[in-house]
Amino acid sequence: MESNNKTVVVTGASGLLGRAVLKRFEEAGWKATGLAFSRAHKHPNLVKLDITDQEAVKHFLVSTRPEVIVHCAAEKSPDVVEKQPEEARKLNADATRNLALCAVQVKAFFIYISTDSVFDGKNPPYAEDATTSPLNKYGHSKRDGEVSTINLNAGVVLRIPFLYGPVDELAESSVAILFGQVKAGKPVTISHYDYRRPAHVDDIAGVVLLLAEKKLASVQGEQIYGIYHWSGPDQMTKYEMALIMADLFKLPKDHIKADPNAPTSGAPRAVDPSLSCERLQKLGAPTPVDFRTGVVPVLQPFLNA
Repeated sequence: MESNNKTVVVTGASGLLGRAVLKRFEEAGWKATGLAFSRAHKHPNLVKLDITDQEAVKHFLVSTRPEVIVHCAAEKSPDVVEKQPEEARKLNADATRNLALCAVQVKAFFIYISTDSVFDGKNPPYAEDATTSPLNKYGHSKRDGEVSTINLNAGVVLRIPFLYGPVDELAESSVAILFGQVKAGKPVTISHYDYRRPAHVDDIAGVVLLLAEKKLASVQGEQIYGIYHWSGPDQMTKYEMALIMADLFKLPKDHIKADPNAPTSGAPRAVDPSLSCERLQKLGAPTPVDFRTGVVPVLQPFLNA
């Protein structure tokens, strides 16, 4: 597709979601630049930049002046954030505020990728204007990023749930890790406590592109602002996901046992942080792929690996 001269910068472009977002913009003809840091050496097409370095980020964005910035980079593991809160805050909260400030300075539309972990899971489904109440430090750090984005009027917040999509290795995502446990055939106990609505990264990438395109082509009466939600259509626990994978690939499942109890270690989890996606539905976002359909091509390459 010929370039339409629109420009976008995607942070965290070596990650599961960032790769999908960068690819979707490129396919739509945008001039897309991906940023990465710790895994930049694995992706030579990406620009290596430490987004916690405020001056380096400012210099890069002032010199490139993108029309859109999509901020996918984050420490996404609640357990890691619980153990290393200060380091995680630098990435999830402080770097987000700096990026939002820079977006305002260069007049770029800022899309901040947040999480359903800003909710405590007691009163789902959560509308976009629902009061947040994180249960763990990860949720608090991401909510701080939301506050910066909205208060600085930098752009929009897109909250998303549990992710899955094409991976380079099974260790790269929680869904792929589950498949590894299913495939191994060894006795394993998997959480049957908290519910999730897994969303495919390709669907999320499409929604991000939709927000960017709508913003740049916005007409009176259709303003892109505030908070948006996106979610997969299927509600399930990790245990139920594992059983579905076993069924889809005709693998044994007798070795998989359910744990209905709340975790006794690690970060606390919301039981059901399901998101209402009304605002994006009104914008014309397409129906998300169901888990059974979306997960097969993701895991098929690893079936006999």
